[in-house]
Amino acid sequence: MTEKDKMLKGEWYDANFDEELVEVRRKAETYCYDFNMARPGSDVQNNALRELLGAEIPEGVTVLAPVYFDYGNYTKLGKGTFVNHGCYFMDGGTVTIGENVFIGPFCGFYTATHPMNYTDRNKGLEKALPITVGDNCWFGANVSVMPGVTIGSGCVIAAGSVVTEDVPDNSMAAGVPAVVKKEIQQK
Repeated sequence: MTEKDKMLKGEWYDANFDEELVEVRRKAETYCYDFNMARPGSDVQNNALRELLGAEIPEGVTVLAPVYFDYGNYTKLGKGTFVNHGCYFMDGGTVTIGENVFIGPFCGFYTATHPMNYTDRNKGLEKALPITVGDNCWFGANVSVMPGVTIGSGCVIAAGSVVTEDVPDNSMAAGVPAVVKKEIQQK
């Protein structure tokens, strides 16, 4: 089994020294650079985003520069999603964003976790756990979403929150770590 296979299965894998993964991250870094340095809305910028995500961009998706992806093709953005300036998608595990999601500036979606003991950590081992966000969510500025978290549809995550646990549908969560503060009534 390759290190990439292990990564995609959520098992411990060599993130730092595996040549295949290092090369894919370098390619993603190049596309991020092209996207971030291009004129907003230009063909160069649009092509770089398509190359990064490995697919056609869904209708109504807006991504503002700068944006950063480790791999790019493991992040899926739903129709009508808005990604503000300075966001980071650490997508060794998949990052799946639903439709009509508003992501504020400087948010991060972090799928990677490392061993607690430094001997294994220094070997370059990590585990990537998927992050899933439902439809119609809003993330305030500077929200961090940690590995393995699922955020239900219709949620609001307050600015500066660190989401370490799943958040049920139609919830407003805030804090470090984020906790559900109230249920949001939908009309």
